[in-house]
Amino acid sequence: MNYTPDQTRYDRPGFYRKCGKWGLKLPAISLGAWETFGGYSGEETARDCLFRAFDLGITHFDLANNYGRPPGNAEVVVGKFLKQMPRDELIISSKAGYLMWPGPYGEWGSRKYLIASADQSLKRLGLDYLDIFYSHRPDPDTPLEETIGALEQIVRSGKALYAGVSSYPGMLSRATCELVGRKNWSPITIHQPRYNMLDRGIENDLLPVACECGFGVIVFSPLANGLLTSKYLDGIPKNSRAATDYWSGEKVRDGLKAAGLPEKLRRLNSLAAERGQTLAQMALVWTLRFPEITSTLIGASRVSQIEENVEALKRPGFDAEELRLIEEILSPDPEQKASHVS
Repeated sequence: MNYTPDQTRYDRPGFYRKCGKWGLKLPAISLGAWETFGGYSGEETARDCLFRAFDLGITHFDLANNYGRPPGNAEVVVGKFLKQMPRDELIISSKAGYLMWPGPYGEWGSRKYLIASADQSLKRLGLDYLDIFYSHRPDPDTPLEETIGALEQIVRSGKALYAGVSSYPGMLSRATCELVGRKNWSPITIHQPRYNMLDRGIENDLLPVACECGFGVIVFSPLANGLLTSKYLDGIPKNSRAATDYWSGEKVRDGLKAAGLPEKLRRLNSLAAERGQTLAQMALVWTLRFPEITSTLIGASRVSQIEENVEALKRPGFDAEELRLIEEILSPDPEQKASHVS
């Protein structure tokens, strides 16, 4: 089937946001391919989600070398459909850092691994260049200069346009920016950390560094593996991913065991309903409330999820009372506070 993009795809004022101080803009909602494309969903699902996302103005598709089953298959599947899309209107990213092949050169942050990974990703995707290439995680055994130097080489060689890092804590992110400044290397344009209502560590750690250094932030797992949706308000449905052996199952089951969390989720769901949103929609918009955050990264196993997520931006703002209520709901219980202090 031939794909013709929707001519109204860019008719969304304010949908594209700058990566910090840099010229690169990303849609407020980006689409990732963690396990969905090339994993447990078929190629038709990947095709339909990619095309519908682009029709809705989502120009950024995020991958990594190890995504899919077997690892790398997500890039193979997505690459098939990118051929039908206007390349110059797309931002395609990939990452390397986790295990891809056996032996000492198949993971982490060495120059050998990162450059080989970028070459392999380009072949799987069928692209001449990536828009963003990330160091997927810090490597405790490799000098920062080697890892970031590899990103510099990848950008300078034309294999990627921008360099990024993922899951680097604030102090290491600052050190990375200082390093590229001293070396006059390609800047770190964007950082990809985990962030959601249940995991807020970047607020005091990374976001001040992003403001200081001028890089953008695109957050992953904004729905906390599905916990911040209506799916698990009454327990775990039998046909859900959390009830199977998929990667997210254990995280969801463990999350629901946290003291007070089911009640917190129900209260958040009620507040979202008062805003005229689903819990998932409110949770997505909540991640975008800081100016340092450029985009929030969603996954999708069906087109309707993408449509629902983009619809969330029609009710983007929070008033002071809504933010106060959310903080009240998310705050630890007194017993938890006492335990934490002790």
